[in-house]
Amino acid sequence: MTAGAFRAECASCFGLCCVVPAFSKSAEFAINKPALVACPNLGADSRCGIHDRLRPSGFAGCTVYDCFGAGQQVSQVTFGGTDWRSSAVLAEQMFAVFPVMRAVQEVLSYVVEACGWPSSAAVLGELSATRDRLSALAHSDAGSLLTVDVDSLRGSANALLLQASQSRRAGQAACSVDHRGAMLIGTSLRGRDLRGASFRGAQLIGAELRDADLRLADLIGADLRGADLTGADLRDALFLTQSQLDAARGDAAAKLDDRFTPPAHWS
Repeated sequence: MTAGAFRAECASCFGLCCVVPAFSKSAEFAINKPALVACPNLGADSRCGIHDRLRPSGFAGCTVYDCFGAGQQVSQVTFGGTDWRSSAVLAEQMFAVFPVMRAVQEVLSYVVEACGWPSSAAVLGELSATRDRLSALAHSDAGSLLTVDVDSLRGSANALLLQASQSRRAGQAACSVDHRGAMLIGTSLRGRDLRGASFRGAQLIGAELRDADLRLADLIGADLRGADLTGADLRDALFLTQSQLDAARGDAAAKLDDRFTPPAHWS
């Protein structure tokens, strides 16, 4: 199981991310949209009518949303390729399953990543068992998915992921720097050596990370919207996602692992 398994394949989804979540009019969304109501830009073919111009149209938030592959999993696996438009009952079930599947896929993606680190040897047995349970859950039926306690699922997996992260970051220059859940909005960390630092769930909105060394920094759940990653070194950053990069600002000088694509809006 690779990182590619957790990337959205919109062509295999029935536009679930354009229906299920609610969003409010803001700098990231041009309109108000209630939950479980289709975005007016969603076509009958499940394609976005303004996909090629989302940012200039005021829908930057759509460009950074990450379903971790839940859309195609629900559409093609859980419901066998049946469009939610075919039945009101089916639509209700599919819409309820989608956020659960998204949570399962997100946690599974982190667990799969941690399983690949040699430093995870001490918890590899538990990580592997968790990976297998989550993978089985992702392939289970709608009824099983709707019984999942998402908070419990996240909590139990997070304890293992934290242990794996600590082992992976041990000995790095900033491994003792703990910014878990910290409010770092607009904070300047320019040029800092942050190798191995923890930014788990940190609010880094608009933060200045230009030329910072973030190798092996734990970025799980960090909010990087508008953060300046110009020239930053993000190689081997832990639990970094493409959507986090898409939400940030940066340039061609930023150093990324090969599995990531520099966002089109980066200079």
